Amino acid sequence: MATGSSSTLSDTTADIRTYKGQDRALRADRLGTAGLLLSVLAASAPLMVVAGVMPTTFGVMGIVGQPLLFVILGAVLALFSVGYAEMSRHVHNAGAFYAYIARGLGPTAGAGASVVALVAYSALQVGVYGIFGFEVSGLCATYLDLQIAWWIPALLGVALTGALGWLKIDLNARVLGVLLLIECVLVVVFDIAAVADPAKEGISFAAFNPDALSGAGFGTALCFCIAAFLGFEQSPVYAEETSRPHVIVSRVMFLAIGFVAFFFAVSAWALTVATGPSAVVATSAKAGPGLLFELTSSRLGGTVTDVLHVLFVTGMFAAMLSFHNVVARYAFAMGREGLLPAAFGRTSPTSGAPATGSLLQTVVSVLVVGAFAVTDDMPTGDPTAPVLHLFTWMGSVGALGVILLMATASFAVIAFFVRRGAAGAQAWRLTAAGLAGLLLLGIAGYTVKDFGALVGAGSGSALRWVLPGLIALAAVAGLVHGAVLRRRSPEAHARIGLGNEAFRLDQAAAQD
Repeated sequence: MATGSSSTLSDTTADIRTYKGQDRALRADRLGTAGLLLSVLAASAPLMVVAGVMPTTFGVMGIVGQPLLFVILGAVLALFSVGYAEMSRHVHNAGAFYAYIARGLGPTAGAGASVVALVAYSALQVGVYGIFGFEVSGLCATYLDLQIAWWIPALLGVALTGALGWLKIDLNARVLGVLLLIECVLVVVFDIAAVADPAKEGISFAAFNPDALSGAGFGTALCFCIAAFLGFEQSPVYAEETSRPHVIVSRVMFLAIGFVAFFFAVSAWALTVATGPSAVVATSAKAGPGLLFELTSSRLGGTVTDVLHVLFVTGMFAAMLSFHNVVARYAFAMGREGLLPAAFGRTSPTSGAPATGSLLQTVVSVLVVGAFAVTDDMPTGDPTAPVLHLFTWMGSVGALGVILLMATASFAVIAFFVRRGAAGAQAWRLTAAGLAGLLLLGIAGYTVKDFGALVGAGSGSALRWVLPGLIALAAVAGLVHGAVLRRRSPEAHARIGLGNEAFRLDQAAAQD
């Protein structure tokens, strides 16, 4: 099978039907541009990036040019989105990455990508529970004089996220939107205060000098900063639930990339202005994730700092909910197409949400958080364990998986249009896709090379290859599953990537 479209199926599968009934379809027309944009931007967790990722990149990796790095990565991801967005006009499937890869590189490759996507996004979401539990535990100790282990609020977060994931996506969009907007306003207030009260070096743009990108931790900084963008690529996951997927999905992708690149570049620059470019590395190394709160306290007072601490928690919750929604929809798409048991491919009759997929992610989260809690053998819990282990390990694994999915999807876009005989008409988009794929492979290579530094493992630690090996294992498992399915059930194999006839590929092509 070349592309998976009805016009290119072999004679043995030409009459295949992918429509399986309304209970196998997500409810359409529930998300517009604003709702979808807020849902995907919530995954970027602006305050978590400014308070957590940026000080780490400055202090641990020694990269003063972090603001410039956000601009560069924004350009790379915009390049990637040229082909990815065009593909979204032709394929509307909650399976997104794996559906695109199946349509371009074949169903078996799509099966491999589906497992990678499920593992990567699950890791990203579960990882956030670690830092969420740590921060909530700290807030309880500070403001309520209540000592609780980090895993208690983490598990409560799992339960609440699972409950909201069971409900309608438009309710989730409203929850995510309110939290996101408040976060962004507070970060902008800090940016203005930092520029208004700079360090001794004054308002300096030294962080945008290419020389500021030098440092031994450049590879790890690439992974950390690209992880801050994650969310924009989720837009096609919601294509079946938008009012005009051929327009809204691509629009939201570019809006999200532009916003994240600009917002984070400015915020990272504001941190260098507040501390001074020559002192930002040392200051960040000393303060760690407390850097933003220290700078805010001295400029805006204790009340604003307290509000930021609370919003730090709500921002993480918004990210958890956003990733949860994505995992649930990947599981739904896989169940609908035979890659998971059929029960996962059904929606809730009351809300229309992929309830079984949501339940799966909730169970996985409980098991992983529980495993880390059991291994935390300190009397009241090691406060660094959830951050340094659960958050860092799972976040790094998830980011690597998504980077590889983006690279593979770039090449799948090229194969898709070449096989359709549209290479000439799409030449500039395919060129952009190919270049983006090569750049993303380079970033993935840097990530694997420096994975030990990413997860804080020593040179002799097995974690340097065990953790990235999880993504390789997921890919192999998915490819084997796809190959077995092709032999045992050719029709089911041919349906991979076709969805529920939510899209009409040939009609869309005819309208171009």
